[in-house]
Amino acid sequence: MMHAIFKRQVLWNSAAAALLGLTAGCASIEGRGGFAVGIIGDMPYTRVQQAEYAHVLADLNAADLAFVAHVGDFQFDARPYNQNPSRASMPCVDESYAAIRDSFQTVRHAFVVTPGDNDWTDCWPLEARKVDPLELLAKVRSTFYPEGKSLGQRPMAVRNQSADPNFAKFRENLRWSTGGVAFVTLHIVGSNDNFGRTPAMDAEHRERKAANLAWMKQAFAEAKAEGSRGLMILTQANPGFENFWPPASKTRYFIPFIARGGKLPSGSAAFEDYVKALANELETFDKPVAYVHGDTHLFRIDKPLYSGKTGRVFENFTRIETFGWPDSHWVRIEVDPSDPQLFIVKPQIVPQNAVSRRAR
Repeated sequence: MMHAIFKRQVLWNSAAAALLGLTAGCASIEGRGGFAVGIIGDMPYTRVQQAEYAHVLADLNAADLAFVAHVGDFQFDARPYNQNPSRASMPCVDESYAAIRDSFQTVRHAFVVTPGDNDWTDCWPLEARKVDPLELLAKVRSTFYPEGKSLGQRPMAVRNQSADPNFAKFRENLRWSTGGVAFVTLHIVGSNDNFGRTPAMDAEHRERKAANLAWMKQAFAEAKAEGSRGLMILTQANPGFENFWPPASKTRYFIPFIARGGKLPSGSAAFEDYVKALANELETFDKPVAYVHGDTHLFRIDKPLYSGKTGRVFENFTRIETFGWPDSHWVRIEVDPSDPQLFIVKPQIVPQNAVSRRAR
């Protein structure tokens, strides 16, 4: 259970940010008809990171943002928790879900979250209590996804995929538009997207994949129809784009990590359909697309999606991965209509959490 000290620290830091005047950091962007969003993910895991997470929330509250998105894994993995329960609050239990939702509600902006594997599918190994991942998935959906609106202190209107009777379960998949830019969340998770463990989990994976692919296709179609400036996709899993590259590009990328002539890694079938669907949509969509995820905890910006027609990268597609445990920082994405790339990425290092500063 996340202890009371952590909750008080989050609330105190949020209040302090308000009293400090709420930094107007993106006035110049707004002057050009733009705005900024904040991205976090893969936190808070441990008790140490709970305190750092409070600093991250305070930093977000001190910024001028259209919304904040958490791209999943908002609690510790059950397996390392089993090895040392004193290290973290117990994941996968009601107390954890309630505490993390309370922390989201301290954010003064609109707040959205897309689930990660730690948040339900990887809960099955928990030893302290018996939990069922599918029951936890239902818990996540009911806790974090009110119909028609986001979380946060200034909730914004969103559309839930569950409004479509064909996908009534999937209230966690959201779409909305801000400043002429389309946004969509897709419930794709790490740990092989919940595929390959049990027949029941495989069935869940297939059903959710069908919903995700339909929701993605609709997001692109709507962005085209409405003349959106661009599209941002927010999800948890790193699908391993590199595994699906053309042979020459793949060899150049992996050659420093394998013996010369060694076998190159192959992609997971669980993610292949997603990568192919993205590439197919990009063949006919020429506006900027940002794919924002967490999962592998490595801040990065690159262009990792290849066209099947040209064999070259899509220049209008950018992958952005946010920081994650043990690094407690966030990523600011400025949406600037005057820039041809539209999405300007700025890593935000939270001073209180900077390890290099502590080492001096």
